[in-house]
Amino acid sequence: MSGPLNGLRVLDLTRILAGPTCSQLLGDLGADVIKIERPGEGDDTRKWGPPFLKDQDGADTTESAYYLCTNRNKRSLTVDISKPEGQDLIKRLLAHCDILVENFKVGSLAKFGLGYDDLKDSFPRLIYCSITGFGQTGPYAPRAGYDFLAQGMGGMMSITGEPDGEPVKVGVGIADVMCGMYAVSAILAAVHHRERSGAGQYIDVALLDSQIAWLINEGLNYLTSGQLPRRLGNEHPNIVPYKVLPCADGHFILAVGNDAQFRRFCEFAGAPELADDPAYVTNAQRVRNREALYALLPDVTRRKTQAEWVDGLADLGVPSSPVHTIDQVFADPQVQHRGMQVTVPYPGAAGGKVDLIGNPIKFSETPVDYRLAPPKVGQDTETVLDELLDLGPDDIAALRARGVV
Repeated sequence: MSGPLNGLRVLDLTRILAGPTCSQLLGDLGADVIKIERPGEGDDTRKWGPPFLKDQDGADTTESAYYLCTNRNKRSLTVDISKPEGQDLIKRLLAHCDILVENFKVGSLAKFGLGYDDLKDSFPRLIYCSITGFGQTGPYAPRAGYDFLAQGMGGMMSITGEPDGEPVKVGVGIADVMCGMYAVSAILAAVHHRERSGAGQYIDVALLDSQIAWLINEGLNYLTSGQLPRRLGNEHPNIVPYKVLPCADGHFILAVGNDAQFRRFCEFAGAPELADDPAYVTNAQRVRNREALYALLPDVTRRKTQAEWVDGLADLGVPSSPVHTIDQVFADPQVQHRGMQVTVPYPGAAGGKVDLIGNPIKFSETPVDYRLAPPKVGQDTETVLDELLDLGPDDIAALRARGVV
């Protein structure tokens, strides 16, 4: 095992998306992640399909694409934490772990004696991270939280979509994913603190809080001006032109970031007069007069093909791109060069392998190691219990017979 977190061990009591996103990233960075799953059932998302991974005969397996997306570099151990023996196993495992990550509803693990307050005295170096919909405090804390709700309540949907359309969520569970990322940042900071102080701590991360945090400029636009941001479709609230525009053979993205770029765009487009027009000469003026400028641009941009715009503007340092479908994304030479599609061994799957999305972090000294494919339910139970707790085959068989693992 390699990576900057090599030597750290994570007990992962998470499922669905936010928690597994967090623990997968920790695993990618080198931590030994032990995923705790319900005996016989496992993570709910294993059944969230189709699509499912195909076996050697082309039939569906029990592993959905959704599950596969956030569960590599983990080992799966089944434990029924509702049973006293299961709770005891968790505590014994914690003696060998640095970090616990969980995303149960508020108070759920405390019912089993596995809340932070139940564990902190016995494990003073433990870093315990809870990921919930609304956090551990406040009037909404007891509620179940989901990505869709966070995008709605956190304001993101109010600024996403066409101006005359309904509010729209982002096409993936971005509130879950970003919450998982914030959780990783917090855990790494807590690891650093523990290195200096010797003390662990509790981390409380919420989907709603995270969603509000990444309102970023639109949130500050409101706090600064008092004016409610509105849905702008593909437009940018503070930069113009920044939009999907028609071209001779489809569409392309134009994302002008400053006045010099706008002038170069206008000259390349054969419309230098636009750059000299007082209504458009500065970004502030273009923002104020966006409707008039956007009414003029389609006649200009239809004069060239998508390739002519994207390649020509790239040579001039003016940001532009095509709008790729997902198949085009993974076929793109830049994406391939950066290793954003990886293939790992997966016994039982068609071809004995599975394709996954790569990690975007590129280290010079401790590269990400795709050492483990997403595990099948409980596939590492015997190995982990033997390795960490010195339990032999007879001990494990007895636990299985009692439904503990």
